[in-house]
Amino acid sequence: MNNGGLEAAVAPAGGPQPLEWKFSQVFGERTAGEEIQEVDIISAIEFNRTGDHLATGDRGGRVVLFERTDTRDHVGHRRDLEKMDYPMNRHPVFRYKTEFQSHEPEFDYLKSLEIEEKINKIRWCQSANGALSLLSTNDKTIKFWKVQEKKVKKVCSMNVDSTKAMGNGPIVGSSISTSSRQYIANGGCTSNDFSFPSGGFPSLHLPVVTSHEMNLMARCRRIFGHAHDYHINSISNNSDGETFISADDLRINLWNLETNSQSFNIVDVKPANMEDLTEVITSAEFHPTHCNMLAYSSSKGLVRLIDMRQSALCDRHSKLFVEHEAPGSRSFFTDIIASISDIKFSKDGRHMLSRDYLTLKLWDMNMNSGPVKTFQVHEYLRPKLCDLYENDSIFDKFECCLSGDGLRVATGSYSNLFRVFGCSEGSKEATTLEATKTPMRRQGLTSTRPLRSLGSSLGVVRRVKGADTSTLDANGNTFDFATKLLHLAWHPTENSLACAASNSLYMYYA
Repeated sequence: MNNGGLEAAVAPAGGPQPLEWKFSQVFGERTAGEEIQEVDIISAIEFNRTGDHLATGDRGGRVVLFERTDTRDHVGHRRDLEKMDYPMNRHPVFRYKTEFQSHEPEFDYLKSLEIEEKINKIRWCQSANGALSLLSTNDKTIKFWKVQEKKVKKVCSMNVDSTKAMGNGPIVGSSISTSSRQYIANGGCTSNDFSFPSGGFPSLHLPVVTSHEMNLMARCRRIFGHAHDYHINSISNNSDGETFISADDLRINLWNLETNSQSFNIVDVKPANMEDLTEVITSAEFHPTHCNMLAYSSSKGLVRLIDMRQSALCDRHSKLFVEHEAPGSRSFFTDIIASISDIKFSKDGRHMLSRDYLTLKLWDMNMNSGPVKTFQVHEYLRPKLCDLYENDSIFDKFECCLSGDGLRVATGSYSNLFRVFGCSEGSKEATTLEATKTPMRRQGLTSTRPLRSLGSSLGVVRRVKGADTSTLDANGNTFDFATKLLHLAWHPTENSLACAASNSLYMYYA
């Protein structure tokens, strides 16, 4: 069997040259010594289908929208463009558009559990009538939002001469005292010294409603709730534009965007006896072109592809993607580091990307015997898995993404670093970048040798003033396990990356 669709993405001999990444812009940059609030930390990031809009969610339940501006700035007449004797710099440039409070903290009185407002996932929906639509979810509730511009209508004040209208009662905003006059309940005046002049008051006008500037309004169209007993870890839109799925640890539900009163359970891995539970669902994603197919990953390092046409309850998979471990290599940590934290399909649906703790794997949808490529991300941490387990860092969930052309993949790491790998035939590209204004300064960070020492520095998950959470590798490069880049997204049509480093959103282009 050949490599499926890999040949379609093969570049000329030797593969494409490694990209040179450049800083584009940053939103919410952290100043030196600034203490980061927990609610400001970004927890989700997503481009829309065209790449003209970007959405982020944070732990405070807010959704922030950004819109692209460089395409609008370069619109002009063709004759003017032909006169330009220099190439245009067309890397994506975004600006803040709006934000809204998507979720609020709640309390489940039946289970005595607090429900955080943190946004777990954001997914864009198809736009209609110039409005932006998206889904956002916290641990329990999914909300369907519609954001659109609306004219703000205001009532113009009446053009009344206050010196001539005193007999009709006080004028709003008038500084003339009326304390000496007595008024009855219906607004009339007990004094009869007012006489209506012949011809009326020419300065009295009826109020006029006028439309002023356009304001962005975010409105929650529907709330999809009360369908998950466990924390929601994934939502994914279907290519039919009508349905979407939501997944928690044990179940995957199918929803219709127009109906929030019911959902259909299509995957259920909950055993009759919870003591027999051996794996949980970690991520789920619809196929980008086939509306009947979806994939979900598990804590055992398996990815199952299911076809909803087979049965109402998809308890059997049509394909199983798994990499078999080498004989004699099994240890206590094997299942933990094999747990898949994220899966993504390529734009054409021919390949799938999965991220576990140590590696990034590229799968051919036509070949489930093993990954076509494996990229080492955290191999230098293998000798220290015991320390990582004791301090819970081994359970960190890193996301992954693919470029629109399918030639490269990216994922996050510690110390606010992220890695970009070339996945075409013959490509040796493996770039390490840092989420700062000088992303290429950590190019020396390519060592896969073990660390000298982690010690007890990994015990601090959050940044604590005065605490040392850094360590050195054999080359002297510093790693900070308290700062981790978990969320990133690749622009759907261009080589542009958006990365969430704590409360800051960094954007790069190549």
